Amino acid sequence: MKNVNIAILGLGTVGGGTYEILSKLNKKLIETRTGINFTLTKVLERDMSKLEALGIDPSCAVTDPDLITNADDVDIVVESLGGIDFPADIMEKALLNGKSVVTPNKAAVAANFERLNKAAKASGAQFRFEASVGGGIPALTAIKEALAGNRFTEVMGIVNGTTNYILTKMGEEGWSYEEALKDAQKKGFAEADPTADVEGIDAANKLSILTSLCFDEYIPPEEITREGISGVTMSDIEEARSKGGKIKLIASAKKRGAILSYSVKPTFIPNDHPLAGVSNEFNAIYVTGNAVGELMFYGKGAGALPTGSAVVGDIIAIANSL
Repeated sequence: MKNVNIAILGLGTVGGGTYEILSKLNKKLIETRTGINFTLTKVLERDMSKLEALGIDPSCAVTDPDLITNADDVDIVVESLGGIDFPADIMEKALLNGKSVVTPNKAAVAANFERLNKAAKASGAQFRFEASVGGGIPALTAIKEALAGNRFTEVMGIVNGTTNYILTKMGEEGWSYEEALKDAQKKGFAEADPTADVEGIDAANKLSILTSLCFDEYIPPEEITREGISGVTMSDIEEARSKGGKIKLIASAKKRGAILSYSVKPTFIPNDHPLAGVSNEFNAIYVTGNAVGELMFYGKGAGALPTGSAVVGDIIAIANSL
């Protein structure tokens, strides 16, 4: 059986979920399907209680990322630290050193898309980020591989579970924005500081990635026209209902001729559109290709195991090619 060594940067929600799937939950299944044994050789983590909780040998822990990016016993690096510049620097160094990288970090990928792909191309390593846009939804792999023969004319989606949960509760339960946000925070769908979610920053990062893949045109997240949901009122919700639709925070990019337009904003979606049925914390990505027509990818856009599932899928894809 082939052995592939991995390192995980950060044992938070996604890093922990990735380890759980790869080394415990589905270890035997993965080995049977792939003929590969995955060994965790390094972990960048200061909190030893996280290693203990997951049953990871403390000797794997390091605090210097160079001990991972320069290590001979690491084939694949999983970056799940969060943040932008620091993790991007580590990923770039790992890629330039010939180590393939997998990450769910949409902010770092969106801000450094060209830089990181250039580093991967220079060394021949792989850079994969399926989990960065839709959590467990395998939309990016489909766009890059199964749908690669299409000329895309549009990509749009509900790519932030926090805002979708809030708008669902406002529309279906009659809750105020403040009540829905508080409940989302209580259930762990929203951070204590929800700005990145409710003001569309998170969705803009994800749209930047989608636009790069669908249209081969990189748009920095800060250049995307953006409007969040904090200004959505019950009057807006009721008006949409009276017109036979719902308000959703939609990330959208359209190509008409040579002109590419893009935005993140609260949008009226008619009830007969597939995106109208995407409720609560679920996400969906809707694409239109000139050969395939219209497709929608739907599922859980966050969480330890759903997101970890996408990370593991990328790890397996890389390992199969080694």
